[in-house]
Amino acid sequence: MTALTSENCSFQYQLHQTNHLLDGNCLLFVIILGKILLNILTLGMRRKNTHQNFMDYFCISLAFIDILLLVNISIISYFRDFVLLGVRFTKYHICLFTQIISFTYGFLHYPVFLTASIDYYLNFSKTTRLPFKCQKLFYFFTVILIWVSVFAYVLGDPAIYQSLKVQNAYSYQCPFYISIQSYWLSFSMVIILFMAFITSWSEVTTLVQAIRITSYMNETILYFPFSSHPSYTISSKKTLLPKFIICFLGTWLPFVLLQVIILLFKVQIPAYIEMNIPWLYFVNSFLIATVYWFNCHKLNFRDMALPVDPFVNWKCCFIPLTIHNLEQIEKPISITVDMVPC
Repeated sequence: MTALTSENCSFQYQLHQTNHLLDGNCLLFVIILGKILLNILTLGMRRKNTHQNFMDYFCISLAFIDILLLVNISIISYFRDFVLLGVRFTKYHICLFTQIISFTYGFLHYPVFLTASIDYYLNFSKTTRLPFKCQKLFYFFTVILIWVSVFAYVLGDPAIYQSLKVQNAYSYQCPFYISIQSYWLSFSMVIILFMAFITSWSEVTTLVQAIRITSYMNETILYFPFSSHPSYTISSKKTLLPKFIICFLGTWLPFVLLQVIILLFKVQIPAYIEMNIPWLYFVNSFLIATVYWFNCHKLNFRDMALPVDPFVNWKCCFIPLTIHNLEQIEKPISITVDMVPC
């Protein structure tokens, strides 16, 4: 009778463990699916007439890896226990694969940030100018190199391997890696934005009060007040800073507030969620603004093809424009007076 009771308890424990794991796998499936839909929405909302750059290629690769992870989760969840190429896959591999992806995503923030910074610096300085096809191949292989390098580091690190091994011993639990890189990157950008806003808050307030809003070519346009300029070259960092802040926050203010909330309340987000395309384009806009600001004395929009942001139109901070006869949408823009569309 005692043995029967022990068997029943063991069976009930295994059943509870299996149900708990299945619930976790379903939740993981929903989260990854929601992230993929968010990635697709973000890629669909971006401007299509932008120049080729590293960040665009990496965002597409990230979307592909997320889809690949979702496919693996779906296949393993459906078949539960099967053998492929001599390797047995069970429902516990869902947790293992997601943990490996979390570690990989968590270590990608610094390499992607540094590579994108170098890419924009080289494009801006024009130290190298590759043909279009060669540039595409260069970005493609650079993205692959970064993925392979970080993935190899994750699989080869003894500490990570030991962590995965220990967690596998308690298979009913599936903790995910929390990236410290994303925390410090987000903290640094928020602090820089805060300091920039404090430094020029009076100019920002004045510009916000002077902004005019209208519609041109089915797009909402903001007008900044400009003094007369004899040319397109801008040399004052102090003049540009409040315009940069307004343009950046005009697009990314909800995301900035989200980062502030995450930092203040120390919200721990798994790395496989935190590395997403909206976050990468947020970082991308920050990098472009930084490159523009540090090199504002070199800017000349008449003979210079600068990096184009998929979400923020930075040219509105530089070029004084006036649109005459806004009712007649098809008429061209006249580049002579002292207001600028954004």
